[in-house]
Amino acid sequence: MPEENAPGTAPTELAVSVSGFRMDFGDRTVIDDLTFAVRRGETFGFLGSNGSGKTTTIRALLGIYQATAGTLHINGRPFTPEQGHRLGYLPEERGLYKKEPVLEVMNYFGQLKGLPRAAAKTWSLDYLERVGLADKAKTRLDKLSGGQQQKVQLGVTIMSNPELLILDEPAKGFDPVNRRLLMEIIDEQKRAGATVILVTHQMDEVEQLCDRILLLKDGKAEAYGTVADVQARYGSRTATLVYSGTLPEDLACTPLQISPAGADGECTAHLALADGTDNADLLSRLVRAGLRVSSFTTSRTSLEDIFLHVYGAASPTLEGAL
Repeated sequence: MPEENAPGTAPTELAVSVSGFRMDFGDRTVIDDLTFAVRRGETFGFLGSNGSGKTTTIRALLGIYQATAGTLHINGRPFTPEQGHRLGYLPEERGLYKKEPVLEVMNYFGQLKGLPRAAAKTWSLDYLERVGLADKAKTRLDKLSGGQQQKVQLGVTIMSNPELLILDEPAKGFDPVNRRLLMEIIDEQKRAGATVILVTHQMDEVEQLCDRILLLKDGKAEAYGTVADVQARYGSRTATLVYSGTLPEDLACTPLQISPAGADGECTAHLALADGTDNADLLSRLVRAGLRVSSFTTSRTSLEDIFLHVYGAASPTLEGAL
């Protein structure tokens, strides 16, 4: 659960601080008493299913929405437009001038961020070369593919080396090769001193890039801490069990996901194992309970398994299987 703004952390060490945040739209509460903090220089994963309140929180943090209650600070105070040059925000809904050439668009936004035109042009050309779009500098944005447009949007976001980057689904439209390039760019920004808030559904990106994470569900913090802390909460290891029969209800582990029986009558279950669980003892108990086990393997609990468990993808199946 929330660390109450990271106790023991001085305010000057916090890039973002959210305390007691509530957001109402009419008689509907979409965020309820949310508290978390993002430390300077870290990459922070802000995770949740669609409709969990992630975008609402970001918009309130940036002053687009007025919070019903609570405080939301960037660098110790509410965000103002004057802080804009220190912030890079990549919204989920993209906003570029699609009838204009790529280089002209990047130059324009570079100057809005305070760069001289020559510096903006030099930076843009170098970036386009880096991401494989050097030959598209004079092409209108609406002639590019979705992934290519996303690269331009990302370039506009990181231009001028902002202190805080908020990236909402930055890999949208990217193939695996460009996703890897994106992760390299994010890592470079962090090593250059930026604080990064990453909103994504790509759990492998989170495991690779993020220092700490917050899982937001129905406007409340479901889990909060380091990736290892969150994994440990649901079991540090996962057992994958392929079986037929009825899974006993008194297992000393947490079912994360259960797939219904296939044509061969076998089910697949992912079980979060508590620290110290003896694999042989657990397998023996399952067999004694009458299960016919055809496969039993263990691995580290993945964030994807936890995400599916927390956000309900497994719930209907679990209820039907237990």
